[in-house]
Amino acid sequence: MVDIIYISIISIFVVSHAWESIIDFFNAKWFDRKPDSLVDDIYDKEEYNKQQLYKKDNYKFSNISGTISFVITALILIFGLFGKLDILISSQVSSPLFQTLVFFVIIGFGSTILSLPFSFYHTFFIEEKFGFNKSSKFTFWMDSLKSMLLGAIIGGVVLTSLVWIYNYVQNDFWWIAWIFISLFSIGLNFFYSTLIVPLFNKQTPLEEGDLKQAIKSFGEKAGFEIDNIYVIDGSKRSSKANAYFAGFGKKKRIVLYDTLINQMSTDEIVAVLAHEIGHYKHKHTIANLLMGITQTGIMLYILSLFLTNTDLSIALGGSENKFHLGIIAFSILFSPISEFIGVFMNILSRKFEYQADNFAKSFGLENDLISGLKNLSKNSYSNLTPHPLYVFTNYSHPPIKERITNLKG
Repeated sequence: MVDIIYISIISIFVVSHAWESIIDFFNAKWFDRKPDSLVDDIYDKEEYNKQQLYKKDNYKFSNISGTISFVITALILIFGLFGKLDILISSQVSSPLFQTLVFFVIIGFGSTILSLPFSFYHTFFIEEKFGFNKSSKFTFWMDSLKSMLLGAIIGGVVLTSLVWIYNYVQNDFWWIAWIFISLFSIGLNFFYSTLIVPLFNKQTPLEEGDLKQAIKSFGEKAGFEIDNIYVIDGSKRSSKANAYFAGFGKKKRIVLYDTLINQMSTDEIVAVLAHEIGHYKHKHTIANLLMGITQTGIMLYILSLFLTNTDLSIALGGSENKFHLGIIAFSILFSPISEFIGVFMNILSRKFEYQADNFAKSFGLENDLISGLKNLSKNSYSNLTPHPLYVFTNYSHPPIKERITNLKG
């Protein structure tokens, strides 16, 4: 049985990587296709040539970094190094809780050491080359340090809770863990803008003026109360623009990147925000939250079946059943199901995007939204010719051509 599990783990890991590589390859083959007439006015010839180089540089970079990561992980699995690490930790640490924490601290630290050089190169060579990077090296390293500490704190709280639940109520593990993670996720979402974002970015209330008045006027017209409008200093790190809603109820707020305000007209910004309000009006936020909670429940139930199987730990090179080895084995064996769920969620997400676009259109904002979408695409060098299979498996938003087609409808 151990041999079958071992072969299954290696096979699923290899096939998953091969599948992703094939989809990326198909997508890259479409880079040079002529854009549809609906979007061929986004770039002039010189800009489009730069956009093409940006896509190709990112593809090459992704190929190299992905291959290195794949080879290292494959070697770890083939030689049972996860199990050997567990045996080493168990010889020094007696507490099952601390064994799990130390195990994931070492894995997390190793993963960070591996990924940081790639992240640094992408930021200061690729993004810098095409004029997107505005971050200093000091900011980059401080962000990395904060992210590590934040990940350690949040991950530590979740892991400690899960191990404690598993050790004390093993038979009821999955549903108690489900309740805990669901409440924890909701709380994290609720306070994300007030607790997490300030660690990295400065948020200031939008000043009184034409833009704020236009946003509030549309909110009144749409029956959507808007009290908290903030501007975030996104230009500190990148020239790319963004906007989002955060929080629930009275805690909800609109967050505009300063780059968005600088790159778009007032009418375009209102149209983009009308799209976001459309998500709230159609209750997409609640739907996504409920689907995420359901997905977590299914995942934890299947995980609870894995954690009691000693063969999984042995297949990874361990000598006995261990909580952390069960999680590693589960994360690999569950990946095909996770991929399927991800595709389904993307299909639903694209449907939601069309509904939100149609909400903005219902107020006569379709032309401003089209102009805004083109602006966003131009200023981020987004791909105008994605392969349909890549869109189907990876895109949570429809390609800009399809969104414009729908808006012109």
